Amino acid sequence: VREKRKSNHINHVSPGQLTKKYSSCSTIFIDDSTVSQPNLRSTIKCVTLAIFYHIKNRDSDRSLDIFDEKSHPLTREEVPDDYYKHDPDHKHIYRFVRTLFSAAQLTAECAIVTLVYLERLLTYAEIDICPSNWKRIVLGAILLASKVWDDQAVWNVDYCQILKDITVEDMNEMERHFLELLQFNINVPASVYAKYYFDLRSLADDNNLSFLLEPLSKERAQKLEAISRLCEDKYKDLSKAAMRRSFSADNLVGIRRSNAILS
Repeated sequence: VREKRKSNHINHVSPGQLTKKYSSCSTIFIDDSTVSQPNLRSTIKCVTLAIFYHIKNRDSDRSLDIFDEKSHPLTREEVPDDYYKHDPDHKHIYRFVRTLFSAAQLTAECAIVTLVYLERLLTYAEIDICPSNWKRIVLGAILLASKVWDDQAVWNVDYCQILKDITVEDMNEMERHFLELLQFNINVPASVYAKYYFDLRSLADDNNLSFLLEPLSKERAQKLEAISRLCEDKYKDLSKAAMRRSFSADNLVGIRRSNAILS
């Protein structure tokens, strides 16, 4: 992307009509995606784009039988003999993940954790995500993320209602293998979650998948102002409480301020 921008600048080539919205004095554009409450549609697009690049940029086709779609098909449709030769495009991956998230009513945070578990699996198990196994690896990561992250977990039998031709026994076996390959390391610290969120935003920006922007309305501005006032009052109360606790030393009458010595 940088090289393309540099080439356009040197050769005075116009990048075309600007599609990105910019704030001005009269209009402020904001997106509703934050690290604590990401936008669902945009997050799924970014996560599936990351999966697409994992498949595209793989060095080999290392896999395991439990994730092979030929050995464990997700539908009754016959899997083509050359199923392992054709990389799925981004839209195909997005539709598959979007269908699961819509049917199971999963959250955007779950999508980020799904990517964490998927990349952790590739590292721990030393396998590659490729055309023959990407659906089952993604399904296993979503299944685990929904149970660990969401308060109301989607059970394996519920996924069987979404993917009509898969059995509960197959789902249980895949989940067990997934956990064993992860060495039962399903902890996702806040720092790791935040890093993935901002990395996904950078990936979206590099691929022109900007997060949805909406003009800041009067009602939204009033709501943001009210939230900021509540937070400000909360932290003022905490600050006062901390000051009161600092006066608890015996025989302490007041505060003596001493001059700072800067060396």
